Amino acid sequence: MREKIETVLNDIRPHLIADGGNIELVGVSDGTVSVRLTGACHGCPMSQMTLKSGVERAIKAAIPEVKEVVNLGPADSPVTPLQSCCS
Repeated sequence: MREKIETVLNDIRPHLIADGGNIELVGVSDGTVSVRLTGACHGCPMSQMTLKSGVERAIKAAIPEVKEVVNLGPADSPVTPLQSCCS
């Protein structure tokens, strides 16, 4: 399942990178996919919408066994004030 999720994330990733962000797969357990939004996506007011309406929808469409996608938050991934996906 992890490889399928990575494939979906690779399709989504260019859109996030275009806005100064990125996403990494942290883990999969019992139908829950854990990811980390990084770069400008971390701290962006639209990140929850991106996660649920974009990332989760795409993963669930490709892999019906997935129940939800959760963002674990930053892992020493500071955002500078100049980074912004929404400006």
